[in-house]
Formats: sequence, C-alpha cells, structure tokens
Amino acid sequence: MWVITVYTNDNSIKMFEFETEKEAKESIQKLNGCKILSHVVYFNDYVVEAVS
Repeated sequence: MWVITVYTNDNSIKMFEFETEKEAKESIQKLNGCKILSHVVYFNDYVVEAVS
C-alpha cells in the first residue's frame, strides 16, 4: 500500500491510499502543498520483489 500525506496551506492534513507505486506517483503531481509519499508494508504481508 502507498500513502500520500498532504499538508495544505490552510493547516489541514489529508491522506490518500493507493495500491501501486505508479498510481501514487501519478497522483502526487496533481496535489498542492507539502507532500510525503510512504510505502506501507505490514509485517505479515507476503511480499516478493525481483532483485536484479
């Protein structure tokens, strides 16, 4: 899961969840304010990533 946290100019915080990194990176370009992109990995999730 990927999460974008946005701190806006009016001192509010908004969070958006995405299934893929590509989806999150496409959306982050459209948001205004200070943005943080986080990759959330749960301890008991089965994750396999290719290593080259």
